[in-house]
Parts: sequence; C-alpha cells; structure tokens
Amino acid sequence: MLKIEDITYSVEGRPLFEGASATIPTGHKVGLVGRNGAGKTTLFRLIRGELALEGGTISLPSRARIGGVAQEVPSSETSLLDTVLQADEERTALLAESTTATDPTRIADIQSRLTDIDAWSAEGRASSILKGLGFDTAQQAMPCSAFSGGWRMRVALAGVLFSQPDLLLLDEPTNYLDLEGALWLESYLQKYPHTVLIISHDRGLLNRAVGGILHLDNRKLTYWSGPYDQFARQMAERRAVQAAEAKKQEARRAHLQSFVDRFKAKASKATQAQSRVKMLEKMTPITAPEEAKRVAFTFPAPEELAPPIINLDGAAVGYGGPPILRKLSLRIDQDDRIALLGRNGEGKSTLSKLLAGKLTAQEGRIQRSSKLRIGYFAQHQVDELHIDETPLQHVQRLRPEEGQAKNRARLAGFGLMAEQAETVVGRLSGGQKARLSLLLATIDAPHLLILDEPTNHLDIESREALVEALTEYSGAVILVSHDMHLLSLVADRLWLVKGGAVTPFTEDLEAYRKLLLSGEEEVKNSPKPIEKPKKASRDEILALRAEVRKCEDRIAKLEEMHQKLSAKLADPALYDDAKIHELESWNRKFAECEEAMARAESLWIDAQERLDMAEAG
Repeated sequence: MLKIEDITYSVEGRPLFEGASATIPTGHKVGLVGRNGAGKTTLFRLIRGELALEGGTISLPSRARIGGVAQEVPSSETSLLDTVLQADEERTALLAESTTATDPTRIADIQSRLTDIDAWSAEGRASSILKGLGFDTAQQAMPCSAFSGGWRMRVALAGVLFSQPDLLLLDEPTNYLDLEGALWLESYLQKYPHTVLIISHDRGLLNRAVGGILHLDNRKLTYWSGPYDQFARQMAERRAVQAAEAKKQEARRAHLQSFVDRFKAKASKATQAQSRVKMLEKMTPITAPEEAKRVAFTFPAPEELAPPIINLDGAAVGYGGPPILRKLSLRIDQDDRIALLGRNGEGKSTLSKLLAGKLTAQEGRIQRSSKLRIGYFAQHQVDELHIDETPLQHVQRLRPEEGQAKNRARLAGFGLMAEQAETVVGRLSGGQKARLSLLLATIDAPHLLILDEPTNHLDIESREALVEALTEYSGAVILVSHDMHLLSLVADRLWLVKGGAVTPFTEDLEAYRKLLLSGEEEVKNSPKPIEKPKKASRDEILALRAEVRKCEDRIAKLEEMHQKLSAKLADPALYDDAKIHELESWNRKFAECEEAMARAESLWIDAQERLDMAEAG
C-alpha cells in the first residue's frame, strides 16, 4: 500500500502540504482531485522521490515499481511497437541475456522467468494497447519520429501501461486522447491489476475507472470511498453542515458578547458576565467553508439568422488528394447542438475545418448564410497565442477602437481577472490559456461555434461553467470532445464520421460507449462498404516472414535447452537420495521448458498460417 504520513512541503515559501496523511490500499484505483495550483502534480513528484520532503514520510513496499508517463516523449527511429516492448526492462534484459547465456541452469532460469512474466505474448499485448490508443497495425511499425508530440505522448502512455508498474501515476492522461482512446483507457484501468493514482478533471473517467477519491484541499489530504459524483455529493453535504454550524456558532457568540457588553459594569451581574467571557474563550471557532470562486464563461449573443445557416449538398472534402469525406448532405440550423463521433483519423477535424471555411469543398455545394459568423476553437490554437504578450494585448489587437475598461470586462467574463489580464501568456496556466483562446474564438458573437477538444486543461469547475455557457448560448454548436459528461449535457444530435461518410447516430452516447468498448466495427446507420480483400504488400509479407523466423529461432533455443535438461535428468547420480531436492528442481525446470516449447510452437503455427494466407492472396 501507499502510505503518506504527516507530510510537509512548501514551494517558494508557500505551503502546499502541512501534516497531510493518507493511505491508498494495494490494488485500489484512486482519483486525485483539488483546485488548480493546490499541489497535485507536486505530490506525484514527492511520491517518485524527485523532491525532498520537509517533514513526514511516503512509503511503499520495498520492491514496488512506480511508473508514470515521462515528460520527454520518445522521438527515435525505433518503431512504436518496439518502443512499447522496451518499456518492460526486465523482459528486454532477459531476452538479451538469452542470446548469450551458455550455462544450462541460467538458461533454464531465464526461460522460466520469461514464462512467468508471459513474455511470449508481449507483442500481442503491446499491439493491443497501441490499438486501443489509436494506432493501427501499419502505424505500429512506423518510427516514433514520424509522429507529432501529442501522438508520441500516447506511445509513452502505452509504454507505461505495458510495463504494469505496481503504482501507476497518471497526470491528466486524457488530455492527448480522443473520445475513443479515453473510453478505452477507462476500460483498461478498471482491469489494471495494480494500484493506480490518477489526476484528472474528466468526470466520466473519475466515475467509471476509480473506486476512491483523494481530495487535496487546504494543504490536507482526505480519502473518500466511491466515485467522483458520490464524493461531490458528500462534500456538498459536509460544506452545508459546516456552514450551518458556523452560522449557529456566530449567533451564539454574538448573544454571549451582547450580554457581556451590557452587564460587565454592573456589580450584580459581574459574575454572570465573567462566566460568559470564559465561555467565549473556550468556544472553538467553526470556520465556514471557503466559497469556491465562481467560474464563468460569457459568450456574446449573436442575432438570429434564417435557417439553415449551413447546407451541404453532395459535398466532398480532402487535402488536395482523394477526398477524405464524400457525399456530404447535411444541414445546420442556429439552434443545433451537434457532437461529432468517430474513431481517430476518420475525418472529424476535417469536417470541422470544412464547416469553419478553413477547407473548401472539392465536389458538390456548400451554402452558408451571407451574414454567418463562425467561431472556431481547436487544441493547437492555445499553442499559437503570443507568449510574450498579455491577454489584454491580445484582445486590444482585435478591438483597438474599444477602451481598456470594456476589454478588461471581456476578459473578466472568461475568468481572467485584473492580475491575469496583465500577465504575459507564457506565465499563465493551461486553463487560463484555454479561456483566452475561447474568448478570442467567440469575440465576434458567432452564429456557429465549432469546438475541437475545448476542455483540455480546464478543471472540473471550469468544465461545468462551459456547460452552462453553451446551454445558454443562442448560436449553433459543433463539438468534438473526449469528455462524455460535456457531450451528454450539451449535444442533442449525434453525427457519426466513419468510412468517408457522415450519418446521424440515432442511439444515445451510452450506446455508443458500449459499442466502442465491445470492439464491434459495424455501427448502425453507417454501413460498411463491401471491399475485396487487399493483397498483402511486400513489406507486410517481409514482416510476417521475419516473425516466422523469430518464432523458429525461439523454438530452436528451447529445443537446445530441452536436450540439455534431458541429458541432466538422464544422469544416474542425480537420483541419489541425498540429491532429492536437486532432482525436484531439475524436474520443475524440465516441465517449464516443455510448457514454453508448447507455447512457442503455437505462436509459430499462428505466424506461419498468416504468412501462408498473405502469400496466397
């Protein structure tokens, strides 16, 4: 178990922890929550030993392995699959040693340990994790350097999941995942065999993947059993009771003080007055809970346009080559709230760019209302802010004719108060940058607001405020998000982007979630086109041949070890009564070797069958 006992730690004189304690039982999945800046990421660094405690202790079992996603993501010529496989350092070391070991006993020990850690199925497990995080078979063979930073973060996440540390520390892992990847991660964490501590603002993840909440508040840690919604209800109840008790005590204190003030000068009442003074001194103050800062988004209201505001008739769109989406016949009205569903790479962002006017239709027609204004927010736009300028300077560039007071009011409407308005963007938090980008996207009071992953870097309170703002907003909304909670509260129409087409998805989000987790490829309302099986490429055949050779080499090594063990067991001296325990050890190694051979032969048969099918095609 993870034991945090009476820890104290400060940053630049500001205390983050003062006598904080908590115990996380082995195998539990726990969400770490708290306000931005409370010290959640710092706690992870303290657990890993990267920072030195000022007081208290953090302890784990002596040989427990701690794992988390590295800050420096892989960018090498190593393939994605091999990068993930290398994350299991023990397996990598054993396989390397197995090629050079000559001592029969050591060879047997290596093979036994490889069997114990299920090394022979490692490639399949690593490939399954990569697939769950959005990488198809062809991409898994590509080098890490071929992918952007966000995609390499997924590879780093795949690596730590594959290595299965005893304590898995995850800091906002869904920030670089799409909806499908986030749902897959939820499912994976539910079945993860060891302890998980995860920082997240994703209510869906905190409700479905964890069984406890560790709350960091007022420099203390409190462990709550149950998912996030249960924690939120209990916290609200506790705060309500605490506020009522504080109010009641304040009234009692005022009554006692009033008596003292009235009668302290009267001799006949002096004793009673003195008694009440002592009562006031003994009264332990009950502090009312600090009010959470009200978080808000203020979207300017657009004028109403005649429907439809956008109409697509047989449109196709791509990036100069063959169209990615075809035969798009869609209509958007100003009161629409539409969520775009679909696996990564199917074209959700492409459709968003077409609707936003950032891509032109290659075929068909797209008609927009002549007065239509569109606001577009995408993840990359946060990175395009001018880091050496303040939020006020960003707004004044767009509204130079308006006074500072009005522009400051705009910023305040997105939670950027006077201090943040004058702070250069480079020093703002991720959430504050996202707020500024949302302000810039909506400053013209758009009739259509297109939001691509708007909740990244926003805490739970900010996400709830965004839901309220979008609910009250009088324009149309197109949403792409991995946040199921946001989608369920905002969207009233679902469009499925799949197989080059965009079709209505008539069931609800829960049905779509179950569909994705079931692994089914066929989705209602989106028929899969009938295609002839493709002939395997030369590279695919070469890869299959290499896999067959690898299996054959593995069998050859095991057969060699099998012969040595057979020879050892044929030695009459081994059967002396004095060597009975040694005989049991060799018999066990012989049995493990035979089991490993059976598994290796099964993998070879499977690889050979796939190669035969590919060459026959």
